[in-house]
Amino acid sequence: MTDGAGGYGPRGWDVPDEPASGLVRPYFRTGGRTRPARSLPIEMLVRTTDRGLRQERFARHEHASICRMCTSAQSMAEIAAYLRIPLGVARVLVADLIGHQFVAAGEAGNTPDGRPSVELMQRVLQGLHGI
Repeated sequence: MTDGAGGYGPRGWDVPDEPASGLVRPYFRTGGRTRPARSLPIEMLVRTTDRGLRQERFARHEHASICRMCTSAQSMAEIAAYLRIPLGVARVLVADLIGHQFVAAGEAGNTPDGRPSVELMQRVLQGLHGI
C-alpha cells in the first residue's frame, strides 16, 4: 500500500521511492576504502603542493576542495570539519592526494619541549567543534 509519495517499509514506515539528493554514503566518497594508505594523525598539517595548485581536474570534487582549502596548512580535523565528512573518510581522500603529490603532509608545529603549540591545539579544537 502506497500513498503516491513512496512505499511503506517495515511496520508502516514511509520509504521514499528515491533517496534524498544530498545523501551520499561516506564509503562512496572513498571508493569503498575505509583505511588510508598511510597514517595521518588528527593534528597532521596538510598543504597543497605546486603540482596540486596547477592541477585543473580531479577524480573527485572532494579532492579539489581539499586542494583549494590547503593553500595554507590545515589539520586533518579542519579538513574533515570543512567538508563535513568523517575523519576516516578525510584521511583516505588526503592519502590519495599525497599519493599523487597534490598535497604534502607534515608534523604540526611543536614547542621546544616537543608538545604541540597552543595555536595548533586551538585550531584542532575549532575543527572538532565544526564536526
